[in-house]
Amino acid sequence: MKPVLFSVSYAGLWGQDALGVEEFVRHAAELGYEGVELMGKRPHLSPLDWSVDDCAQLAGVCADAGIEVSCVAGYTDFSGGAEAGEVPFGEMQVGYVERLAQMAQALGCGLVRVFTSYERADMPIAEVWRRTVAGLQECCDRAADCGVTIGVQNHHDLAVHSKALGELLRDVDRENCALMFDPWSVCLRGEDPAEAAREMAPHAVYTTLADYVRLPRFQYQPALINYQRMPEDLARAVPMGEGDMANVEFVRALLDGGFDGPIAYEMCSPVRGGGSRENLDYCARRFLEWMDENGL
Repeated sequence: MKPVLFSVSYAGLWGQDALGVEEFVRHAAELGYEGVELMGKRPHLSPLDWSVDDCAQLAGVCADAGIEVSCVAGYTDFSGGAEAGEVPFGEMQVGYVERLAQMAQALGCGLVRVFTSYERADMPIAEVWRRTVAGLQECCDRAADCGVTIGVQNHHDLAVHSKALGELLRDVDRENCALMFDPWSVCLRGEDPAEAAREMAPHAVYTTLADYVRLPRFQYQPALINYQRMPEDLARAVPMGEGDMANVEFVRALLDGGFDGPIAYEMCSPVRGGGSRENLDYCARRFLEWMDENGL
């Protein structure tokens, strides 16, 4: 499995040390990675800052570093903007993804990541589903002109469960629509990781890993001089192998199901040890060690 480092890990979005795109590419190679996933928004590969020609030049930087661009990561919500019906928010989403596909093509990359939708209290879920399917279909049709696959990640509310995700994929019904199927979502929501991985493996082209510990939450009740257990735990990112996620079980089942795509590592939230360059590098290297230790 080709190890990939996601640039969000060095984007500074949670106060951590930040690197520019070209600096990140070279740094990923120094850490021992073979590929990178580039975040399709500021401060990294935003369409507002990077032209297609710029991406072609960046492809040369990647080649010189011995790095493949394995994925360009888009950020979408196909139910967004409904409160302002006169604003063509859905069209903006499709236009954004189309531009990322053009940029990915210039980078020699055949995959653009998208999300589905957040559920909304002011919209029936059937309408959220319809908008999501329609948006994904048009994204796929436009990306096909660039030879790019649209990878749907199990992240947002809609179709986040494996059974629903498979149903969504059937409704989209595009050859260049595939799954970017991650274990952290499966584990945090309580699905059986091995069962979900084997079921989704035939449709998956990419997986992204991180490790988290579950931290139980309680709320003090003064009248009772006691604590009330909160329904959801806090999840906190930790170096690979130090958390509660069944990553090894998931990946092995994914491979057993026929998966043969890249395996990416991300630090997309505050991580144990802080956001210094030294700690980020430790976590990034630890992922590669974890892969070797587990024969992946």
